[in-house]
Amino acid sequence: MIRLFGIIGGDSQTYSQTIPVKLTGRKIFFLLMEQSIGIFNMRLHLLTPEAGKRLIGRAMAAHPAVLSALSSGTVAIIAGTTNGYAAESILKSISQAEGFSRERFFRGVVLPPWQETTAEGRLPDESGFPGDVIIVNGVWQRGRTIFDVVDDLQEGDVILKGANALDLERRRAAVLIGHPRGGTTIAAMQAVVGRRVRLVLPVGLEKRVCGDLMDLAGRLNAPGNSGYRLFPVLGEVITEIEAIRLLAGARAEMVAAGGVGGAEGAVWLALSGSEEQTAAAKMLLNEVCGTR
Repeated sequence: MIRLFGIIGGDSQTYSQTIPVKLTGRKIFFLLMEQSIGIFNMRLHLLTPEAGKRLIGRAMAAHPAVLSALSSGTVAIIAGTTNGYAAESILKSISQAEGFSRERFFRGVVLPPWQETTAEGRLPDESGFPGDVIIVNGVWQRGRTIFDVVDDLQEGDVILKGANALDLERRRAAVLIGHPRGGTTIAAMQAVVGRRVRLVLPVGLEKRVCGDLMDLAGRLNAPGNSGYRLFPVLGEVITEIEAIRLLAGARAEMVAAGGVGGAEGAVWLALSGSEEQTAAAKMLLNEVCGTR
């Protein structure tokens, strides 16, 4: 397929066309020529990691599979920093956010080297851990964890699990493993693989890595190495890019990254689509960034 980029009648339009092409006496080939969508109406927007988490959280509250499981089924939100925003948004959508806090909503956590964590990557004092967010038939089951409900999950239920590594090209994610039995990741996979429970992986673009995650995991997990292990997981990856498409209908591409003074880890996203879609995306990003 050959992609053509052009403006027809002063506007960016979408069309496809087949034409015959003769190649030096050989038989006729037909080539599909397709124009890319919205390439001439791009808008740039800067998104910090925190704003990205907030954006992804909003998208989780609008995800069709989550909405379905909220009405009839179970949504299991495994504690994590990105999932804290997802839990907050989902609980607000069912008017049950009172009493929820993102402050200690995690198990393993990545902190600067000078801050103390255990060998499993957890805080030395976990007395403030509130449990995961388990919602059954639209009702938050306070204090419960994935380990309490994993054996009861069935097809149609949804698990939200964060990740530590993102292969953006292949749309795959992986989780760092500190627990000797695989922690919540292995618990979730029992239901995902054993009973076809849907696994959704909210993960920010800040966690993108280079290389194949299977290859990286194979080397990190080899006997004789030290430190955390890496577990590639099969699930639906939701980054800021998918969140924008889900919430506004616009297309987003990461075109640059980095910053200082609070913009460390930020990404530049190029938005494209119809005027309505890009306007909706701009308004959405302004809201999650706290700008006008």
